[in-house]
Amino acid sequence: MAKQPAIFREKQHTYRADTCEPVKSAAARGQLIQTALCRPPYPGRPLARGDLPGVATIGFWDASRDQDWRLDWHRNEGIELTFLETGSLVFSVGGRDYTLKPDDLTVTRPWQPHRVGEPHVTASRLHFLILDVGVRQPHQAWKWPSWLVLTRRDRDELTRCLRQSEQPVWHANGEIRRCFGRIARAVEVDRQGNQISRLATYLNELFVLLVDLFRHHEVELNASLSATTRTVELFLDDLRGNVENLALPWTVKSMAAQCSLGVTRFIHQCKQVTNMTPLQFLNHYRVEAAARLLTEKPQLSITEVAMKCGFSSSQYFAAVFRRHRGRTPREYRKSGNDECRNPNDERRTNVQIPMSKGNRSSP
Repeated sequence: MAKQPAIFREKQHTYRADTCEPVKSAAARGQLIQTALCRPPYPGRPLARGDLPGVATIGFWDASRDQDWRLDWHRNEGIELTFLETGSLVFSVGGRDYTLKPDDLTVTRPWQPHRVGEPHVTASRLHFLILDVGVRQPHQAWKWPSWLVLTRRDRDELTRCLRQSEQPVWHANGEIRRCFGRIARAVEVDRQGNQISRLATYLNELFVLLVDLFRHHEVELNASLSATTRTVELFLDDLRGNVENLALPWTVKSMAAQCSLGVTRFIHQCKQVTNMTPLQFLNHYRVEAAARLLTEKPQLSITEVAMKCGFSSSQYFAAVFRRHRGRTPREYRKSGNDECRNPNDERRTNVQIPMSKGNRSSP
C-alpha cells in the first residue's frame, strides 16, 4: 500500500504533503510531459529500494501551454528544490507571490507551506527534487544520505545555510542550469536503475554548486530559525487560529510529540514563548474560538460549540468559559445578541482570534 501523505493544519487551512496529483492527471490528459523517478505516493517510475536513499522524487515537467490547474498549498516531507528552465511561473511562500523567471531556483523546507501557479500553472519547464533529510521541524538535526560525498566542512556549511536562512528564491547560474539538464537526461533514459550512479554524481555536483551559490551571495544566517523556540512558535501559531486543530484531543505529551520534543522541554519553551503552560494556552484559544462561534453561529447549540472547540463536555466548557470570560456561554451569547441590536453599547466585546505577524496568504 502506498504511503499516505502527511497532513498539516494551520489557521483556517489544511495542508497535505505534495503528491503532485494535478501533474499526474494533466500528464494523463496529454496537457504536459512529466518525467520522474520517485517513491510512493509521487507519480513517475519507481526507484528501487536501495537507489538514492532519501530521494522522494526527481525529474521535471514540460508544459508547452498554460494549464487549468495549480499545485495548491502544501508542505513536503523533505527539502524541495525546483528550477525553472524556461517560461514563467508564480510561486507562493511565506505570504508572498514570486513570479519565477528562467534560471530561478526555489528552496523550501518541510515547515514552509507553498503553492505553484496563481491562478493556474503557466507554460513552463520546471525541474524538481524532493530530498528527505529526516526533519519535520526547524530544530531537528539534518541527516544527509550516504551517497552525498561533500566534505564535512561543505556539508555543514550547506546545512547551516538551509537551516538558518529561509530565503525561498535564488537566481542560479549557468552551471546549475547545465546540472539540472544532465539530471533530466539521466532521469529520462534510466531503465531499471542503470543511471543511478550518474544521478548520484550529478546530485553531488548540484549540492556543491548550491554551496557556491550561497557563498557568492553571502547568505545572512539567523540561528534563531533553527532553534527549538522556532519549532514551538510555529506549532502554537498553527494551533491558535484553527478551530479544527484546537478540537483535536491534545495532551501535553501529544503536543510535545508534534514538536518532536520531550515533555519537560516543550513545557519550558511554551512558557518562554507565551507565559502560559501548554494547557493554559490551549484552553485560552479554545475559549477565544468558542466566543466567535457563539456570536457568529447562533444556530449551533452550546454543546455543539463545546464539541467543535475541543471541550469534552458542555459542563466543563461552561466552567472554563466562565473562568476566562466572567460569564457562562449562554450569558455571553445573549449579551452578544443584545449588543448586535445596540452597536453603541459600551459593553460590546470584540472577539478575534489573534493571528501571527507572519500571516500567510489564504489559498
